[in-house]
This record gives sequence, C-alpha cells and structure tokens, in this order.
Amino acid sequence: MAIQNLIITIEREYGSGGRIVGKKLGQELGMNFYDDDLMRIASEKSAVGEQFFRLADEKAAKSPFLWFSRGRAVDLSVPSPDDNLTSPENLFRFQAQVIHELAEQQPCIFVGRAAGYILDQFEDVEKLVRVFVYSDYATRVQRVIEVDCIDAEKAKKRIRKIENDRKGYYKYYTDSDWYDMQNYDLTINTTRFDLDQTAELIKVYCRQRGYLE
Repeated sequence: MAIQNLIITIEREYGSGGRIVGKKLGQELGMNFYDDDLMRIASEKSAVGEQFFRLADEKAAKSPFLWFSRGRAVDLSVPSPDDNLTSPENLFRFQAQVIHELAEQQPCIFVGRAAGYILDQFEDVEKLVRVFVYSDYATRVQRVIEVDCIDAEKAKKRIRKIENDRKGYYKYYTDSDWYDMQNYDLTINTTRFDLDQTAELIKVYCRQRGYLE
C-alpha cells in the first residue's frame, strides 16, 4: 500500500513501456493514474476547450529554434484574465495547477507532461519520486510494431516524431534537457526487463526511501 502523499512521475521514451508501467503501479498500489486525462481535467477547471490542450499536448512551440532559445523556464503563476488564455504557456500553467492540486489530494502517478519538474517546484510535495524509463532503439521499434500494429518504417518515424516532440516540450517549458538524468531520482533501462519487473524495481526504490510499507 502506498504511503500517504507519495507521488510518482514517469517520463518515458516512446516504446519503452513507461506508460504501461505507470498504469501497473497504479493498479498494484491503489494510486490514481493520470496520463492524457489531465487534459480533460485541466479543461474542466480552466473553462478552456479540451481541444486546445490536446493540440499542445507534449509539444513545444512550432519552431524548433524556440526550443533552445527561450533561456528560461515558464513560470508557474496563475494565468490572469488579461492573458491570452489559450497560449501554449498558459495551457502549461493550467495543466501544472491541476497536477499540483491532484498531488495535494492523494497519492498518484503522473506520466509525462514534465510533471516531475512541475512538482519539484513546490515545497509541499515531499514524497516525490521522478522516474525516467528508456530502452535501446531496437527494443523500442519492436515494441511499437507490436503494440501499434504498424511496420518497422512507420514505427521508426513515429518514435522519431514523438520523441522530438517530448524533448522539445520539456526544453521549452522547463529550460532543461529531457535526457539530463539529474532531473530524475531513478532511471530504468527496460531493454532486459519486462514491464512487471520494471514496476517492481520502482516499488523497491520507493520502499528503500521509506515511501512504501
């Protein structure tokens, strides 16, 4: 059983199985699991159409040059009515608010959307475990072929596009490198682990930290 206030965030390479691992952990530990449903919740709380959140989901500004030229992270202040409420920065702020509010309410698991970075900015989030899940390229290609039911060339293109989007998103909003392992507490290579073993590794880490009974 999860200790009160435990929060696990998972960033993941596409095809590494990170999302499935997060869902398994949620089921096994009785923790709420949040992935793309964050967009629905953010839409309901902000009164901004869900389609705006979906268009910006884990994507940065259109120009790749901007990913590396901001020079600062997006601040997590509350958007004011005078702001452009549907700007990418405000959509990020709304979603960050939701992530923080959910983390305050109960133990939960967040996948992607720079949740680990966001929650690390708040002093009231004490039991935070930030995980990065990855695997070698061949393993990811094979997993995407099997899960998405596409051929190898389409799998490679999908991996390239989604990972570029995720790296750009993280850089644009946090001014940090998605692949910088200093941003995480635990990194796991799933190349030689199945996803059940990966979930167990995360639980072992949480027990060692005193976050699980």
